[in-house]
Amino acid sequence: MKQDATRSATYTVNCEDYVHVVEFNIFDSGDSGNLIAYGGNNYVVIGICTFQEEEADIEGIQYKTLRTFHHGVRVDGIAWSPETRLDSLPPVIKFCTSAADMKIRLFTSDLQDKNEYKVLEGHSDFINDLVFDPKEGQEIASVSDDHTCRIWNLEGVQTSHFVLHSPGMSVCWHPEETFKLMVAEKNGTIRFYDLLAQQAILSLESEQMPLMSAHWCLKNTFKVGAVAGNDWLIWDITRSSYPQEKRPVHMDRACLFKWCTINENLFATTGYPGKMASQFQIHHLGHPQPILIGSVPVGSGLSWHRTLPLCAVGGDHKLLFWVTEM
Repeated sequence: MKQDATRSATYTVNCEDYVHVVEFNIFDSGDSGNLIAYGGNNYVVIGICTFQEEEADIEGIQYKTLRTFHHGVRVDGIAWSPETRLDSLPPVIKFCTSAADMKIRLFTSDLQDKNEYKVLEGHSDFINDLVFDPKEGQEIASVSDDHTCRIWNLEGVQTSHFVLHSPGMSVCWHPEETFKLMVAEKNGTIRFYDLLAQQAILSLESEQMPLMSAHWCLKNTFKVGAVAGNDWLIWDITRSSYPQEKRPVHMDRACLFKWCTINENLFATTGYPGKMASQFQIHHLGHPQPILIGSVPVGSGLSWHRTLPLCAVGGDHKLLFWVTEM
């Protein structure tokens, strides 16, 4: 492996606490800046950041915290609602979190006096992923170690419930056809569900365990990626239920997989903090080696910017950002 690929973060932002999870808002919120949320041991911070790659008069990164929400328990996951708008009066900030107490919290704020949250209860074990339906934002899907995928409305009522064969690790909604949902299980199976028919319509097999993370490519929904064991795996769902490509990447087991939002050949993976520093890597399907390797002493979370080839990872009292080439 070429040494020149390894590099420290392009930009960093200091935080009050250890960052467990970080999420860029991938929906257009009607503002020039980019909303970002990150979670620590008992709070969620909503901030806005702009990078020199998008605005020439900025040096590096411009970051501002908009609001801090007290959470009271460790934040494990964050999902943005497409209803979030910064260009409305008053603005609307809407997101949900999963937490160490197995509950989902749905937050709504106007960044002034109105700050509400609703608790969604039902999971009996850790929640590994959650997501809003991307069109209307009126439903939330979540997957858990309790071997279920659950769909909730914004009142907190469960509208669907799928029993899985192993812990649910990732859940993704189809960007256009919102009756289609992808659920990835730890046993290596990825299933697609039809929410209208309430049944599975297609499945993929990684033939490797444990599958820790999977992601549906928003730029090309025939593509699915995942990490299982030490490898990343890519499927073309029109061709086979088995991976088209796979490659070993992380010595201490791979942890997260995320497709770039703007390029269907770019994706990022992270490894578990192990004997080595937690590795963060960006891959391009045309290249045999990772095109960027970042080292994070303790890394958590992984999120791509909405319009730039830029990734965020949480660290110890900081957010780390890496920019790559298209």
